[in-house]
Amino acid sequence: MPVEFKDYYATLGVPRTATEDELKKAFRNLARKYHPDVAKDKKGAEEKFKEINEAYEVLSHPENRKKYDTLGANWKQGAGFQPPPGWDAGPNGGGGPRRGRSRTPGSPETEFQFDGTGFSDFFEQFFGSNGRMHGFAPDTDGRASFARRGQDVGGDLAVSLDEALHGAVRSVSLRSENPETGETTTQEFKVRIPAGVQDGQRIRVGGKGGAGTGGAAAGDLILTVHYSAHPDFRAVGADLHSDLELAPWEAVLGATISVPTLDSSVTLKVPAGTNNGQQLRVRGRGLPKGTGTDKGDLYVILVVKLPAKLTDEERTLWDQLAKVSAFNPRTD
Repeated sequence: MPVEFKDYYATLGVPRTATEDELKKAFRNLARKYHPDVAKDKKGAEEKFKEINEAYEVLSHPENRKKYDTLGANWKQGAGFQPPPGWDAGPNGGGGPRRGRSRTPGSPETEFQFDGTGFSDFFEQFFGSNGRMHGFAPDTDGRASFARRGQDVGGDLAVSLDEALHGAVRSVSLRSENPETGETTTQEFKVRIPAGVQDGQRIRVGGKGGAGTGGAAAGDLILTVHYSAHPDFRAVGADLHSDLELAPWEAVLGATISVPTLDSSVTLKVPAGTNNGQQLRVRGRGLPKGTGTDKGDLYVILVVKLPAKLTDEERTLWDQLAKVSAFNPRTD
């Protein structure tokens, strides 16, 4: 089914030749600008924030970016976009039925589209995981019959780190099109995102998949959780990693700095003589470890930044320091 093409490079405002660092910088700037917590237009910012996350989700992963770039000259077709010949729409380039499709052998495919998962139809079709086919359902006497449980339908669910921390309830709708009649049916339901949900974890919504035949039950909708990229934090299991930029004198002399966590801030003491890349651990300020009360930790990675330009006075002071300092990194 044709979908509207998404120009991810335009969404991030970068050229198609952008480097990894340029992509990251563009994403962080836009994500901070359109984060729903800080934007005045909450609804508009939320939609823009989803678009930014989706674009970065694809372009920040080399394999997905390579697949996206193979669309070649077709990328300007806009609405009604169809994949070029030979495009492999299976998960991670693999074969199999596309995600969001359900098919009973001998019958046309049923098309599914999602709303509320945090991903567009374009992403669903080209970068998603597969639905799964189930076998015959046995009769009560154990013999095989033509009753067939509906197919499970696979989808992705973009979950913010804040939702992973506190839990949430998401409104999701699933549109299905009958290939024989052309009739479209929409199911709307709530999906509970539990606190402590892990990246890659599956959330099963019973009875919301493909329709069964011969009186058999409908299949399930299986949503695979994907953490949305955050401008300040990176999730590693239940731990969070964050970069803290330091001026050279803060690294040398030490400093006391307020650093953000997901839900508040903490005061961090940077010891004198800190080296670039050193990590400071803040216990219990990560994500929940499953459904329990324990949380992971926050690791603050210290990044010593050097001034790009110096005034005449600053250069004079650095020259004086170089003359009086006994420190030599090549011999000490």
